[in-house]
Amino acid sequence: MLKVPQQQYIKFLYENEDYSISEIARAMGVNWRTAKKYATKDDWNEPVCRRKRRYPVLGPYLDIIDTWLTEEQALPRKQRYTAKRIFDRLRDEYRFEGGRRTVEEYVAKRRKELKLERAESYERLEHPGGEAQVDFGTAYVGQPGQLVERKVLIMSFPFSNAAFAFPVRKENTECFLEAMKRIFERMGGVPRKIWFDNLSAAVVSISRDGKRSCTDQFLRFATHYRFDPEFCNPYSGHEKGHVENKVGYSRRNWLVPPPICETDADLETYLAQAAEADMDRPHYAKKERIVDLWEQERKKLLAMPTVAFEVFRLEPARLNKYRELRFETTTYPLPQCRALDPVLLKVKWDEIEVLSGDGEYRHLGTLPRPYTEKAIPIEWTDVFEGYLRKPRTVMYSDLARFMPASVRRFVQVEDIDLRKSRVALIRRLLDTHQMSDIGAALDTLAGHFDPDTVLEHALYAMKHPEFHPKPFAEAHTPMEIHGHTPDLRQYDAILGVSRA
Repeated sequence: MLKVPQQQYIKFLYENEDYSISEIARAMGVNWRTAKKYATKDDWNEPVCRRKRRYPVLGPYLDIIDTWLTEEQALPRKQRYTAKRIFDRLRDEYRFEGGRRTVEEYVAKRRKELKLERAESYERLEHPGGEAQVDFGTAYVGQPGQLVERKVLIMSFPFSNAAFAFPVRKENTECFLEAMKRIFERMGGVPRKIWFDNLSAAVVSISRDGKRSCTDQFLRFATHYRFDPEFCNPYSGHEKGHVENKVGYSRRNWLVPPPICETDADLETYLAQAAEADMDRPHYAKKERIVDLWEQERKKLLAMPTVAFEVFRLEPARLNKYRELRFETTTYPLPQCRALDPVLLKVKWDEIEVLSGDGEYRHLGTLPRPYTEKAIPIEWTDVFEGYLRKPRTVMYSDLARFMPASVRRFVQVEDIDLRKSRVALIRRLLDTHQMSDIGAALDTLAGHFDPDTVLEHALYAMKHPEFHPKPFAEAHTPMEIHGHTPDLRQYDAILGVSRA
C-alpha cells in the first residue's frame, strides 16, 4: 500500500498535470490498477475500520472452542456450554494460561445468535437453616453411540448453598418420592420445610382459593418423614429461585460435557461425587466454604425415621387369554399364571411386583417397569465430515468419547497425515456400516493385522461369514470299522490284480 504523499502525488499528476493513467504508472513505478485507484479516487475520508482481533495466547485453542460450540448444538439449549465452563476446561485439561475474559469475548463473538434476556429483579430473601427447595431438571447423558434423556431431582439448601441430586427416568410419583427418599438417606436427615412447585407427582388439583389436593402417597410420605411441604403459587417459579438456579448450575457444571454412564447406577454415583466436590468452594455471598456451612445446617435437620418408607402404589389388573399382562405400553408373558387370572400389581419406581389377586397376595414374579427411552442418536457421518475439514479437532472432540474405544484409538494418532487418511477411511465406511460394527472389526484386528489395509475386508467378512458345511455322514459303513484302514487283498484277488 502506498503512503499518503504518494497517493496525493498521483492525484495531482492526474488532475493538474493531465497525465494519463499509463503515464502515471510508468512515472511512479506502480501497477496500472494502483495508479487508476488513486487517480480517480473521490472520497479521501479516513476509513474507520475495526482491526482484526488477534489472539496470541488463545490462538492455539480456537479450534478446540469451535469444536465444542459446534457439537453442543446436538444438546438441548439448557445443557450447552457457558463461557466459564469452556474456560475451566481449557485451563484444567489443556493448560491454557490466558485470561477468562479473553475466552468470554471470543465465545460471545462466535455466538452471534446469543440473545441476552432481561432478568427480573427480586428481593433477596433470608432463609433459615434446615429448609430445602426441590425441582426437576432434564439432562442428557452419554451411552454407547447416543445421548439418552434423564430427569434429575435437585434438592438445594439456600442457607448453605449445598445441593444434592438423584437421577430417575420420569417425573412420576414413584420416581419423585424415591429420589427424595434416597437424598434423605444420603444426607442422614430430613429438612424441616421443603418448597415445591405444583408438580403433578404431588399435587392433584388447585382450587380457586389456592388450596391444593395432594396425592395420598405424597401425604403419607410427608407424614412419615415429618417435613412441612410448602407450594409456590402457580406460574411463580421465582418463589423457589434458589433451586431453579441450582438446576441450571448443576446442568452446566456437572453435566457439560455429557458424562458417559452406561447404567443409571453409574449416573447416580457420578452426580453424588459431583455434588460432594462442589461443596469445596466459597459461598457466593457469605464467603465461607459451602461444606462448612452445610455442617452447621446439617445439625438442624430432622432425624431419619426408624423404618424407611416403601414407595409403591397398588393397581389391580387381569391377564388376557394368552396369560399375558398388559401394563402401560408393554406386554409381559406370565406362563406361571392361568389365563384371565386377576392379579395385584405393586408398582415401584423401577420394577413391578406381581401378586396373586385371590386375597393371599402370593408373589408371582417381578418385572422391570417399562419406560420409553428418549434418545438423541449421534450422526457419525456428519461428525466425521467435520473431522475431514479439520483433522486436528478429533484429538479433543467431546463426541470422540462416545466412539468405540478401538475407533477412538484408531483415529486419534499424532501423525497428522495418518490421522487424515484414517478419518477419511472411517467416513467412507460409515456410508455402508454402523459405527459399532467398525469398532468390532477393529477389535478383531488388534495386534494381528494392519487395520489401515484390511479393515474393509474384516467388515466384509463380518457381514458375509464363510460357510463351512459339516462332513457328510453316510450310514452304510458298519460302525465297527470306522476309523480303520480296510484290507483290500480280497478285492485284488477277485479282480485278478497282483501287487508287487
